[in-house]
Amino acid sequence: MSRIAYVNGRYLRHAEAAIHIEDRGYQFADGVYEVCGVRGGLLMDERLHLERLERSLGELRIALPVPLSALRFVLREVIRRNRLSDGMIYFQITRGVAPRDHPFPPASVRPALTVTAKRLNMARVT
Repeated sequence: MSRIAYVNGRYLRHAEAAIHIEDRGYQFADGVYEVCGVRGGLLMDERLHLERLERSLGELRIALPVPLSALRFVLREVIRRNRLSDGMIYFQITRGVAPRDHPFPPASVRPALTVTAKRLNMARVT
């Protein structure tokens, strides 16, 4: 079974998933990421991770690219599409794609969202 990622509104096989070369997350590490454990198909400490994500994005003045309810749906959908029982979800929001320049791009630049999943043997992790 191929792994499925979410990239800016699309669910793609890992082999097809890509980000733009001028994504500010790639160019400047201009973004925020979270890693959330999954056990029994459920996100661990979801509320705490999402609160920290919102706080971190606020500090960097990066908007959520989707409403929080939609992000929750995407996280669960990536878990479902990957048939993930135990593992982790990695999600990253960047300031988006803009020509490489040091000042922040205009507010019209849409933040980017990627979500990936990875199976882990939780018995070996804990």
